[in-house]
This record gives sequence, structure tokens and C-alpha cells, in this order.
Amino acid sequence: MSETGALLRHFLAAIAYRTQKAIRDCKPQFPSFRPAPGVRTPHELVAHMNSVVGYARTFFTGGTYRPILLPAFGAEVERFHETLAELGDLVAAERQWRSISPTQLLQGPLSDAMTHAGQLALLRRLSGDPIPPENFVFARVDPDNLGPNQPPPAQPDAEWPEAPDSKA
Repeated sequence: MSETGALLRHFLAAIAYRTQKAIRDCKPQFPSFRPAPGVRTPHELVAHMNSVVGYARTFFTGGTYRPILLPAFGAEVERFHETLAELGDLVAAERQWRSISPTQLLQGPLSDAMTHAGQLALLRRLSGDPIPPENFVFARVDPDNLGPNQPPPAQPDAEWPEAPDSKA
């Protein structure tokens, strides 16, 4: 695999890691949380992330990708990670790039997916169930692990000033 392919695959793994951090141990009502009319729920957001990654995959395979929303959040999360892994395999195999460069892949659909992982984290906070901070420099991001079973934080922040009140 080229250095570019390895970097893109690592970025895919970072998307997987940050997505799981944002949804790990969420409250049961979180997948349907809608902070305002017209704002995607976490369930809808993961489905959209899957669509974005599936779209990126079409630059290698051709065709189109427009999946319907799965009824269960867990199934949607699984499908997202499966699509992410399929794209990772295509990047690793470095098949012929049809009409997109590695730079375009990164600046377009991959950056879009990472933005949405951040939106999931923000929705957790808005829903009253924030995730604890960590130093992502030391996160155990593994380019061979694009699935939902991501490791816990390697270096969670010792202080969390905005943590929810544990007495409530």
C-alpha cells in the first residue's frame, strides 16, 4: 500500500474511532434525539454518514449508493462500519481511481464523515449526556480496525470541568 493509501486508511479508522466514542454507552433515547425541527437525529446522522461513505465507494466500484434508513439504530451503526470497512479495503487495494483523486476523497466525503462524527458528539452534549474528553493524539486508532469495536480512550482527560453533575 502506498503512503497515501495508508494515510487515507488511517483517516477512515479515525472516523470509526470517533464515531464509536460519540455513541458508546449512549442513553437509549439518544438515537431519536432531535434538538430542533429539521435537524437530523443521531440515527439519521449515522445513516447519512453511511450514505456519504457509500458514495465515496462508488468512485472505485461505479454505480450509485442510496440506502434506506434501517429501523434499528444498532443495525444502522453496523451497516456504517461495514461500508467504512469496504471503502478501506478498496483504498488499501488501490484499485483504479475512476474520477476522483485521493486528495478529493479526503477533502470531500471523508472530511464530511468526520464532521458528522463531531456532530454526534455535539448531539450527545445537547441531549444531556456528554462524552468525556480525551487526548486524541494518543488514541489507539488502528487502520486495520474499521468496525464498531473500538478501544476505550488511551488518555482520557483527568479533569472534566463541564462534566454532568454526578449528584443528579
